[in-house]
Amino acid sequence: MTEKSFENINDPSVNENTSAQKWYVNLKYLLVGIAFGIIFVKAEVISWFRIQEMFRLQSFHMYGVIGSAVAVGMLSVFIIKKWKVKTMSGEPITFTPKKFNKGQIYGGLIFGFGWAITGACPGPLFAQIGTGIWVVSITLLSAIAGTWVYGYFKDKLPH
Repeated sequence: MTEKSFENINDPSVNENTSAQKWYVNLKYLLVGIAFGIIFVKAEVISWFRIQEMFRLQSFHMYGVIGSAVAVGMLSVFIIKKWKVKTMSGEPITFTPKKFNKGQIYGGLIFGFGWAITGACPGPLFAQIGTGIWVVSITLLSAIAGTWVYGYFKDKLPH
């Protein structure tokens, strides 16, 4: 985002819906989150053993799940661009080209190593905690700390 993107960040009329909402309006997000958690558990994508199998190249299961997600994402972007799909509030959906940065390689490697070591990535973390795998809370706290450290040092990192 550019500096201008943050000009009105504290102006509620620009960034927030100022109409009063009932408590149950956001219940749909909780229900979708629970549904995704159940799907993650049933598909075994939160299984530490499945993740280890993937990184040891012993099973196709996780590659199939990830490949399916990539295919659905590609199809979705194609449909959005071809038929100029808009958001639910009627705004156009735009895709901004990203500039390559070698830091993406380093970040991807760090992410991958962390995923292989802990057996958890940010998506299934909450589903793992929800199924009672409390040790994953350490991974969650580490992810939060890593995000904070990156935010703190972002401007000092090489481009």
